[in-house]
Amino acid sequence: MLTAAGLLLSAGTAQAATCDDTFVKKGNPVTGLRFIATTTVPNMSMRSAIGQLNGIVAAKGYAILAVEPDGGAMLVEPPPTGKSRPFPIEIAADGAGTVRMEAKLRAGMGIPDAAAKAEMCGILAQLKGGKAGEALAAKGLGATSAPGAPVRMSVLRFSQDITGQADKNNAAVQKRYEGRQFTLYGPVAYVGPIGDSYRVEWKLLSNVLTDLVPGRASAGLSVNCVLAKGQGVYALQLKPDKHVELTGTFDQLDYGLSSVWLKDCRPVK
Repeated sequence: MLTAAGLLLSAGTAQAATCDDTFVKKGNPVTGLRFIATTTVPNMSMRSAIGQLNGIVAAKGYAILAVEPDGGAMLVEPPPTGKSRPFPIEIAADGAGTVRMEAKLRAGMGIPDAAAKAEMCGILAQLKGGKAGEALAAKGLGATSAPGAPVRMSVLRFSQDITGQADKNNAAVQKRYEGRQFTLYGPVAYVGPIGDSYRVEWKLLSNVLTDLVPGRASAGLSVNCVLAKGQGVYALQLKPDKHVELTGTFDQLDYGLSSVWLKDCRPVK
């Protein structure tokens, strides 16, 4: 009887395990930290889990790189801040309602354990089973990431960051930044017509200090900003070497032509 009671107690304890209980940290800051969180939601299919998560992380502004509802898989990244490098978070769901999130930080990066746990378990805590979950999944699968506030940085750093990322996987760059807004500043290299608007290309002026920043690539991609309609008067007064600060939306990376394009650009006043 005591043995049977012990087994029942163990089973009850396992069922009561929370996301906080499953949270683990692996690795180290030198080689790269990994944070893993798991939850199980009764009566939740793989498709339901992924659909719900797509809606949840989209609302939080995460970059959604890949969504495979029928395979129970997702690849997302925290929203860009301009202060840290992007890192992948892999999500896997199975047919038993179990979802596993694994954040894979890059070498040299660090996040407090408590903050990582709160973020990951906070996301997983929103999952629901049954018809409520299915309804959320149907809505969540069509969600796109909120663009968030524009990220401000020098055009040199912007080019350095994207050059380094594109050299590793240029297909991911488009997914990572599509629809994101940036406020970039630096000296003008060229102003010219394009279609019914004008484009501004910046000069990428580097020096010993900027080239020595650890983990940052050299600026290999030119950066072009296509001005929004109604900016002709502004464009025709620009000259080479004039310092400009423009806010625009990431449009495309042309890796073959070593250039990146923003659209709907407007000067910061």
